[in-house]
Amino acid sequence: MRLVVARCQVDYAGRLTAHLPMATRVLMIKADGSVLIHSDGGSYKPLNWMSPPCTLREGTSDDGVTLWTVTSRPSSAGPDDTLRILIEEVFSDTSHELGVDPGLQKDGVEKHLQELLAEHPRTLGHGLTLVRREFPTAIGPVDLMCRDAAGASVAVEIKRRGEIDGVEQLTRYLELLNRDPLLSPVRGILAAQEIRPQARVLATDRGITCAVVDYDALRGLDNAEDRLF
Repeated sequence: MRLVVARCQVDYAGRLTAHLPMATRVLMIKADGSVLIHSDGGSYKPLNWMSPPCTLREGTSDDGVTLWTVTSRPSSAGPDDTLRILIEEVFSDTSHELGVDPGLQKDGVEKHLQELLAEHPRTLGHGLTLVRREFPTAIGPVDLMCRDAAGASVAVEIKRRGEIDGVEQLTRYLELLNRDPLLSPVRGILAAQEIRPQARVLATDRGITCAVVDYDALRGLDNAEDRLF
């Protein structure tokens, strides 16, 4: 991984356009080819990024300023995505060999919930079918990637307790997945045993569906038809 702290300006062009004015930021170039631009705030979410496969070319602008151009692989589905990073001053430029990551180890309940919901995706919505567990992205795996009855993509994030952090995490996945013309449009479902009211409000505002799941019922330990009340 290469980490560069620099004063830079970033312009994105593709399915939309975005501009980041000149400021000091962290540029992260990962071994998988992805390029992410971070500020010192905003939690873990990058200000902008380019997912692999993409190509980074380092050069200079017409007036002699360092210019990085990051271009996605050409696609017949739409225009190429391009990030132009104009670097005014570099404060730090370091590279680190991180090795192979073993992946996120979920706690027992959360991992088991993922396994159970993968076996019974219709619990989360009528006609939902599983595409893949741990669907890979440049910023981490999506717990479940599914398709609904209409064939549209659905990303599912699974938590024991649904909180604002879970909504933010799923939002980040959706923003990235919806850049892929082979998947877009992708909607999201936050599945948890309990969902906090603040998280539900934020999820609704972002078009994310909330699904409360019954762990015991999924395990076959609790049958609603056998209850007296």
